[in-house]
Amino acid sequence: MTDDSRDSRPPPPPEPSVLDYVRSRLSFGRRPAVELPSLEAPVSIPEASAVDADVAGPREAAIPGFLLSIPWRSLSALSLALLAQSLYEPPGRSALAGGIAYVLAIAFLCWAAFRREWTLPACSEAGSGVDPLSYHRIPFFVSLPLALIAFLAFSENLFTAFNLTLWLLALGLFVSSLWLPDSKKPSLWQKLAALASRPNWELQLDRWTIVVLAAALLVIFFRLYNLQHTPAEPFSDHAEKLLDIYDVSRGQTHIFFPRNTGREAIQMYWTLMISWIFGSGFSFMSLKLGTALIGLLTLPYMYLLGREVGGRRLGLLALVLTGIAYWPNLISRVGLRFPLYPMFVAPLMLHLIRGLRTRNRNDFILAGIFLGLGLHGYSPFRIVPLLVVTAFGLYLVHSQSRGTRRMAALWLVTLMLVSLIIFLPLLRYATENLDSFSYRAMTRLAGIEQPLAAPWYQVFLSNTWNALTLFNWDDGGIWVHSLPDRPAMDVVTGALFLLGVVLLLVRYAQDRHWLDLFLLVSIPILLLPSILSLAFPEENPSLNRTAGALVPAFLIAALALDGLITACTGGGRRSLLGYALAGVLLWSSASQNYDLVFWQYDQNFRNNAWNSSEMGAVVRQFGQVYGETDTAWVVPFPYWVDTRLVGIWAGIPNRDFAMWTEQLPETLQFVGPKLFIAKANTEIPDLNDQRALDALRKLYPQGSLSLHRSSVPGHDFWIYFVPARTSP
Repeated sequence: MTDDSRDSRPPPPPEPSVLDYVRSRLSFGRRPAVELPSLEAPVSIPEASAVDADVAGPREAAIPGFLLSIPWRSLSALSLALLAQSLYEPPGRSALAGGIAYVLAIAFLCWAAFRREWTLPACSEAGSGVDPLSYHRIPFFVSLPLALIAFLAFSENLFTAFNLTLWLLALGLFVSSLWLPDSKKPSLWQKLAALASRPNWELQLDRWTIVVLAAALLVIFFRLYNLQHTPAEPFSDHAEKLLDIYDVSRGQTHIFFPRNTGREAIQMYWTLMISWIFGSGFSFMSLKLGTALIGLLTLPYMYLLGREVGGRRLGLLALVLTGIAYWPNLISRVGLRFPLYPMFVAPLMLHLIRGLRTRNRNDFILAGIFLGLGLHGYSPFRIVPLLVVTAFGLYLVHSQSRGTRRMAALWLVTLMLVSLIIFLPLLRYATENLDSFSYRAMTRLAGIEQPLAAPWYQVFLSNTWNALTLFNWDDGGIWVHSLPDRPAMDVVTGALFLLGVVLLLVRYAQDRHWLDLFLLVSIPILLLPSILSLAFPEENPSLNRTAGALVPAFLIAALALDGLITACTGGGRRSLLGYALAGVLLWSSASQNYDLVFWQYDQNFRNNAWNSSEMGAVVRQFGQVYGETDTAWVVPFPYWVDTRLVGIWAGIPNRDFAMWTEQLPETLQFVGPKLFIAKANTEIPDLNDQRALDALRKLYPQGSLSLHRSSVPGHDFWIYFVPARTSP
């Protein structure tokens, strides 16, 4: 072969430049994709001479192969993100230093993502189902007039046997008229019958089942451990709830509870059932146990949601990260309605996402059920219909909806109709009592109680920024359900969350999948109940009104961790590296969350909540000794204990123990022994109720004064005991 023949061969194609690669990635499919060669790909290397081998020596041979394939870009991004988030931890946190570290972390993360080193689990493949557009006419057309009659029967703000029967019958008929049976799968009754007919039952546990059971035990521990003492004391909102529950037990079966600016019904009936099952009565423990169980019920849906989005490993990580986290743990322990927000957001998102993927109408029926139930739970859930409409809107404008756009409109109508039927009792109440129904929301949104401090759009933008930064910077200043002025997430979860947000943005830029954008957009939507506190911006952010956003937020953190495990798992020793790193991160997260909940929050809560339990114990002991508590009182003092809570601890939930200083002479009419509790502060005279003590000494000179030393500094109180009169 001559030199001319070699020159006649076609030249090799030009090697793509970095600019060509960037242009192909930003074209979103309009240009051919350009791929960079992988470092792990085999490369043809010219055969080295003996001299070269001697020069190189054993240097390359001394480096193990698995070290050369370690995902150092991903590990660098993780290390910098953990450093950044740790710099946001109080005290002495630094926004500037943490911000610089996060910028560097994101730079390494984008590098790793574009090199396909740190990738998220692939979205589940879309189903090929087709809605037959069929329904059962008779139950459908019977359910509609029944729903109307039930709506009219929900009068006087009461559930009755009559309107409940009509309502449930209408709902059952409507759902059954639209439900699509799956002939390929046995029904629940068929499964139970087959199980009962088996002569022998066998229990098989594989490795995955054992891992899931271990994770379940871990999260149950975090949610129920020391529930009796953390948090330690109730406050005024608990008194309102227990009074509502007491009313229900006496037959006042309200649909909406107007006490204390209005509350939805689910917690009242749920707590009453818990008090019956566990024998805990009308107590703080009944409230805490009820909401803790609601928080636990959310976690299986976090697992299912994660499995739907990216597989069972992602589901397990979402379950663990949410189960051990300080934020959902606190709002579940405090005994108020807060966990009802994420409790219904999680299954709603699960069935909404699964329905749009599988194109199965039944999932939209289930999503409608959870939407309707959620509206009976906690007022911030009223923003969730906007989330549903947004999900459908994003789905319709993306290519994944091709061929199903007409059906999607019917699915949305189905979902909304099911939720509307479930919402009927509250809808009837709202039509008759709109001011009461919307009062709480309007006091925060508009200047009903106090005027806006600035133009609404300025407050809105400021509130939005503050709410978006609660995950990594500041969760607000409300000690009741948070540790004020610290991130809502621990160091590990906070870092993974921010990295997950970036990874979702990168993947959306590459694949344009509606789900990635929906997960991101769902967070600010679910934060809106807190953001819209325009008249009281100091209440934003708050971990209760933003609680729905923890569902997508912890799912995104789990997505990032799942992708990191994949990046570090390549077989052999690298498999050990990936799972060992995940184990270290989860252990670190669990350790910090344990400290945040069971030490820092517990101590901070005790320091801020008044010790009504100790006062209730004194009253209860007085009753045991003297056979009555009618002559025991608490003298109210500004910003001190709620006197109704003393009765709850004493086992008398329907009595307010308040006896104002001006009313003390009225106690002279009682002959028996008397007990008075008054505010004490031996260090600050202005916080000591000297006026009450002087009045008691004047009325009852024979009385004796003693100081009850509280286990919490600054929470002492006076006990003034008056013995029984020997004669009238």
